[in-house]
Amino acid sequence: MSARIKIAYGDHPEQFGHLYLPAEPMDHRTPVVVVVHGGFWSGQYGSNLGTQFARAVAGAGAVAWNIEYRRVGAGGHWPEMQSDVTAALDVVAGELQQHAPVGIDDVRVIGHSAGGHLAVWLGGETGTKVRPSRIVSQAGVLDLEPRGASGRTNPAVEVLLQARYEDDPELYRSASPAARTPIGIPTTALHGSEDIQVPAAQSERYVALARAAGDDARLTIVPGEDHFAFLNPDSRCWALSLDAVLGATSE
Repeated sequence: MSARIKIAYGDHPEQFGHLYLPAEPMDHRTPVVVVVHGGFWSGQYGSNLGTQFARAVAGAGAVAWNIEYRRVGAGGHWPEMQSDVTAALDVVAGELQQHAPVGIDDVRVIGHSAGGHLAVWLGGETGTKVRPSRIVSQAGVLDLEPRGASGRTNPAVEVLLQARYEDDPELYRSASPAARTPIGIPTTALHGSEDIQVPAAQSERYVALARAAGDDARLTIVPGEDHFAFLNPDSRCWALSLDAVLGATSE
């Protein structure tokens, strides 16, 4: 089992991550995988949701950086989350180098559910020290703007942004990955067909918009699996996630 190294990237108790190193020797060619956990952006859920996947990544020979961030009820809402995930990504070019002298040109980001939102949103940030080489969304919340006949906003999104859509539509657009294409980073969206927490339409819409904007975006709908299959090492969603974030890219 890979050893865990805790690294703080800020002064708040929730501004930290756990680093997992592979048994194999590392060099500039060793990929770094940033794991962003989900949980409805709520402080009820923490980075332990990403621990098992991070260990699997390290076991496969890559460096895993499983990040925590300020969440609703645990120190932050959207402004804090936004700055935290950006700062946590940039740790790869900073203190992480003291433990894993790897390059920063192959940093991959994967996130589940709310973490998928944050992972893909990060791809739209161009001022970071580190630019992801690929992004994988696992049942990500990729479109924060209300859709459908009801025009209703997801209550968890309203809590995250602390505003109703009709009061601040620009805030919703600025936080929504679907409104930030193209990002210029190869992106894979994975989604279970039986997901009732985050409809697969979230991934379908994002990939359609990204492709139309010129991005390399790919979609895989996994038959018969639900939202939480991504947390199950025996699931097809888990296997596809590992392959998407660690496998060779196809031209």
